Amino acid sequence: MQELLINTIKSEKQILLVENGKLIEKYFEKQNQERIEGNIYLGIVENILPGMQAAFVDIGKEKNTFIHIRDIIPKVSEETGNKDEDFSKYNIKDYLKYKMPILVQVKKDSTDKKGARISTHLSIPGRFSVIMPNENFITISQKIDGEAERKRLKEIFKNNVSEGYGAIVRTSAINQDEAILIEDIKQTIEKYETIKKKYEKELEKGKSVKPCLIFESEDIILKLITDLMDKDLQRIITNDKTVYDIINKKITESGINIKLEMQENILNMYSLEKQLEETENRKVWLKCGGFITIDKTEALTAIDVNSGKYTGKKDLEQTIFTVNKEATIEIAKQLRLRDIGGIIIIDYIDMQNKENEEKIIELFEEQLKKDRSKTQIVGFSKLNLLEMTRKHICSND
Repeated sequence: MQELLINTIKSEKQILLVENGKLIEKYFEKQNQERIEGNIYLGIVENILPGMQAAFVDIGKEKNTFIHIRDIIPKVSEETGNKDEDFSKYNIKDYLKYKMPILVQVKKDSTDKKGARISTHLSIPGRFSVIMPNENFITISQKIDGEAERKRLKEIFKNNVSEGYGAIVRTSAINQDEAILIEDIKQTIEKYETIKKKYEKELEKGKSVKPCLIFESEDIILKLITDLMDKDLQRIITNDKTVYDIINKKITESGINIKLEMQENILNMYSLEKQLEETENRKVWLKCGGFITIDKTEALTAIDVNSGKYTGKKDLEQTIFTVNKEATIEIAKQLRLRDIGGIIIIDYIDMQNKENEEKIIELFEEQLKKDRSKTQIVGFSKLNLLEMTRKHICSND
């Protein structure tokens, strides 16, 4: 059973996802902290950088936002988008002009050092799908298993997503009735049509057009509820009456059966205070006696696997494999719990048997299916380091 706990204190909101009493995801949101990821703006191009194939765009915030050519040109692949494109064959000046108004979506919030990252590739979230205007791909979530179900969903979306739109089928669409899915597609496209009309109305102002917010994305709490309400989420508890009322409205509108309660002293439940403290530890012990260490740098996160106190009962290779196996399960858990994003390098204890390396990758892929975020395992490098990437669900920086 999953429970979402929202604990508001003076300085921040603590948003905790608990499964059978165990903390599995946590997010902190400082009071008055502005998050604009997912918002859609009318932006004005302020500075074009041909050498970088990029530009700075004013969306009405203190810092100008950054856009790269990959986030402007049409996506060429259903699987990789523009990731493998040769950007040197494009010229950003063919797409953007100084003071040109453009419709953009924030893909990554700003930090103390950098402005927000934006894209002209819009993603309009629905309950069971994400609609992408000006695309023609129907992509099924990798976490949806079963060829028959994938084929059924692909057919439904292919037949009902209007021309000129692409879609990502979310995991929540599994086993949903066709009529419900079609209605979700319709409502999400209508949401975009409203956005488009508002943008076009602003453009009518001509030379007096200014940067402005066109569409405000749901906050992290409502996004979590949207992601979880068709899965195993059974109860939501908060100590904040304002949050309670917002969630109650969301639940009522969605027609879902989730218990919503007000309760004080939320951190006393399931020894949550202790569980939260443990997520700050650099060293995480494994049941076998081994341990992992987690070190974040600006460029990447490095995770090291150590045998620790474990000496094993059989040969050395089996001992190493046992520690690596247990470490894999724990690493997948910690990535989700700490919302670790970006490039991740894992230094396993060296395995001589290549079959064991393959088994570790298979186990890792299986464990990562529990993660709601997008992950990609690249594989073992020549230095026997496992390389992977994970997308932040919500940056806590």
